[in-house]
Amino acid sequence: MRLIVSMGRGGTGKTSFVALMTKYFIEIGRTPLLLIDADPDQNLADALGISLEDAGIKTVSELIVETFMVSGGTTVGIPPSERMESKIWEKGLYEGENFDLIAIGPKWVEGCYCLPNEALKGALERLTKNYTYIIIDSPAGLEHLNRRITSKVNDIFDLIDPSKKSFDHVLRAYRIAREVDIKFENFYVVGGFRFPNGLNSEVEGKLNLKYLGKIAFDENVEKFIISGKSLLEIQHDSPAYKSVREIMTRAGYG
Repeated sequence: MRLIVSMGRGGTGKTSFVALMTKYFIEIGRTPLLLIDADPDQNLADALGISLEDAGIKTVSELIVETFMVSGGTTVGIPPSERMESKIWEKGLYEGENFDLIAIGPKWVEGCYCLPNEALKGALERLTKNYTYIIIDSPAGLEHLNRRITSKVNDIFDLIDPSKKSFDHVLRAYRIAREVDIKFENFYVVGGFRFPNGLNSEVEGKLNLKYLGKIAFDENVEKFIISGKSLLEIQHDSPAYKSVREIMTRAGYG
C-alpha cells in the first residue's frame, strides 16, 4: 500500500489531477484504490461522475452531525472518534468497482475539524491493508497539514501556478510537513495547466524540489466537469490525461 497526497493552492487543478491519476491507476491495474476527499468544497465525487447523495452516502461531517447532534448521541464512554469509525463503514464509504471514496465534507459546527479528522484518521489506520493505493485530495490551505489526517505519506504532489504566492505556498507546505513530523518519502512539484512550459529548472532551483512536469491544458476537462461527466471517461489521447500519465511515470508509477 502506498499513500499519495495531492495538494496546492485553490484553482491549480488538484481535484482534476486526482481524478486523472485514478483513471491511470485503473488502466494499469493498480487497484483497488481508496480516495479521500479532504477538501470541504467536496468536488472529487463530481469529477468522477458520482453523486454521493444519490448513492445514499454521507460525508464524515454529516455523520457526526447525525450521531451527536440530531440523534443526541453522548460523547461519554467510547471515544467519539472510535464510535464514528463504524458509522463511516456503514454509511460513509462509497464502494465502486475499482475504487472506494470517503468525503470529509464541510465543517460540521463552528470551530475546528478535530472530530471529523480524528474519526477519519482512526478509520484510515485500519483500512490501509485493503487497498493498493490511498489517494488524498487535500484542501487548498495549509491548515490540513497541522490536522495530520495521516502522519505517514509516500508521495506528496504539490501543484503550482505561475505566481510568487504559489512558490511560497510550496515552500511553506514542505516546511510545515517536516515541522509537524509528517513522514514522507518524496515531495514532488507539478505545474498546473496555467503553468508555462520550460520553467522546470527555475522551479527546482528556487524550491530545491523535484519538478515532474506540468498538466497540459485541455478544454475537454472543463467541459467534463461543467457537465458532470466523469473524467474517468475522458479520451485516452486527451492532452491533460497524457501529461498526467507521464507525470506519474516519472514519479515511479509506471
